[in-house]
Amino acid sequence: MNQYLALLRGINVGGKNIIKMADLKSAFEAMGLLNVITYIQSGNVLFQSDEKDKKILTDKIEKGLSKTFKYEAKLVIVSYKELKEIINEAPRGFGKEPDTFRYDVIFLKEPLTSKEAIKNVSVKEGVDSAHAGKRALYFSRLIEKAASSRLTKIIGLPVYQNMTIRNWNTTTKLLAMMEKE
Repeated sequence: MNQYLALLRGINVGGKNIIKMADLKSAFEAMGLLNVITYIQSGNVLFQSDEKDKKILTDKIEKGLSKTFKYEAKLVIVSYKELKEIINEAPRGFGKEPDTFRYDVIFLKEPLTSKEAIKNVSVKEGVDSAHAGKRALYFSRLIEKAASSRLTKIIGLPVYQNMTIRNWNTTTKLLAMMEKE
């Protein structure tokens, strides 16, 4: 059995695509996925499947969610091994000063690569910092100057349709939850 994390895009944000986590869990189970656990309202779903091909799995889940919830579902699937690598390859010191910086991981929907994605990310000098890992981008910004951060500019770009963002605390919590399974 392979352990995965599905990171849904665009649900329960700004009053759009409202999906209860119990309904989301049921939808995943109806698709034959096992040991389904949801975490917070932003669409984080841990599950197991014997499917090894993430593209097949992504297509199956996107189609199933689109049909069930009547919206165009998009998601990023990350295996346990990949999530562990994403956390382990974070830049030195990333996540270590939560009173000074906000930290986010930008997960990429294949086939988008971090080399391609980082070209679309602009930073404000003295506020933002962005780094490309193998499978994700790492973005931090000074809390006291967060209003002038350029992170929100990413949302308006076409490439954003192939990204989803989770804060560092959520990302590390999801790995801890996968390690318990």
